[in-house]
Amino acid sequence: MQKIKELFFFGMIGGVGFIVDSGVLYLLKDALGLYAGRGVSFVCAVLTTWILNKMITFRQSRSGRSALSEAIRYGICMLSGGAVNYLTYWFLVSCYALVQQYPILGVAAGSLTGMVFNYSTARFFIFNQKTRLSASPDGKPNPR
Repeated sequence: MQKIKELFFFGMIGGVGFIVDSGVLYLLKDALGLYAGRGVSFVCAVLTTWILNKMITFRQSRSGRSALSEAIRYGICMLSGGAVNYLTYWFLVSCYALVQQYPILGVAAGSLTGMVFNYSTARFFIFNQKTRLSASPDGKPNPR
């Protein structure tokens, strides 16, 4: 049940990342162009989702690494998931007439495979050390 809850939060935070990515791109596209603007917007989205996933989805797990090292590893994993997303889309569009006619099916399949891949890499390669949480005197959890 814990993994399903984590996957749900991971997906919701991914939605927040999409909003950040799109919003920053639209703010920067006239000044930086669509490609450089997307590079900046992607970094902003990755940093946002890293922070939120660290605080919410994987709050009972730690990486055992410095924040910078953890953020870099997280970014690399998210880039890998993006590649899985796009390759899934490309494969389905290339091989199936139905997906060529309705490309949203490829987008949906790519998004789903990318999300599962990103969740798996975050869970098993980044936030893979469990910490025990105890309540502090103010009622907030403290890692031990």
